[in-house]
Amino acid sequence: MKEITLFTGSAHRELAAAICHHLEVPLAPSRVTRFSNDCLEVQLQANCRERDVFVVQPLVPPVQENLVELLLMLDAARGASAARITVVMPHFAYARSDKKDAPRISIGARLMADLMKTAGADRVLTMTLHSPQVHGFFGMPVDHLHALHELAEHFRAGDLSHSVVVSPDLGNAKEASRFARLLGTPVAAAAKERLSDDKVVISSIIGDVRGKDVVVLDDEIARGSTIVELLDRLVEHDVASVRVACTHGLFSDGALQRIGQRDDVTEIVCTNTVPVPGADRAPKLTVLSIAPALAEAVRRIHNGESVSVLFDAH
Repeated sequence: MKEITLFTGSAHRELAAAICHHLEVPLAPSRVTRFSNDCLEVQLQANCRERDVFVVQPLVPPVQENLVELLLMLDAARGASAARITVVMPHFAYARSDKKDAPRISIGARLMADLMKTAGADRVLTMTLHSPQVHGFFGMPVDHLHALHELAEHFRAGDLSHSVVVSPDLGNAKEASRFARLLGTPVAAAAKERLSDDKVVISSIIGDVRGKDVVVLDDEIARGSTIVELLDRLVEHDVASVRVACTHGLFSDGALQRIGQRDDVTEIVCTNTVPVPGADRAPKLTVLSIAPALAEAVRRIHNGESVSVLFDAH
């Protein structure tokens, strides 16, 4: 294969530009137009023939628009005789749709994975899937990265002698345990029951948090209903301070302001896997860049090197 050609959709151009900066390659131009009947058309404006093509496009709101744009870009690259096409999808929104938990519903994550393969994708590079089993929905190689090392490096800059990592639910407890090992702290977890998309109940916290400096770790924060409920329970346990961390800072429906306005929260930390809405108006927010990690993964994929070494090196 010839050199890397990296395109981006409309979802997160800043991240794509940062990845290109670390790779020292130009961001290839593309054009998206909309017909009068509301259909999209994508034109890739750089040579793809026998190139190793990477398309950067996290699935963020408007999710359906960005998904169709991604599929059209993949089809265009395949039609232009790309040697290999890799989807760089830091956030896969449909990963939440990972099981049939009600009658007559689709498993959206599997369907979207099939669509990407049909459109021309040969492999996927993603980060912190909401459900680990979604990895197996793709009928192609998947490199599934995480941002625990970037988050840990940030928190290790402070005093962690009285800290504890808290998972908002038992499903995320394994990741929280890995994070706690990186920080050298104990771990606790909340027992959560989800009643609806925006309503959760936390009945108890398993582990010692009283008087501790708490670091809450979640994979993503959307409406923030789980985090707010957890914060209310932590107040009842007389914790000393709370910092909130996640990989995907979606912060929909004013969640960032709602969490940031609480006196018990001293800091909110996320990565730039998605564009963070209202980041400039949130003084407690710290956004960490995962562009170096994604760029290194892209380089290793292109050169046929091990991506798992990225984890082993820490």
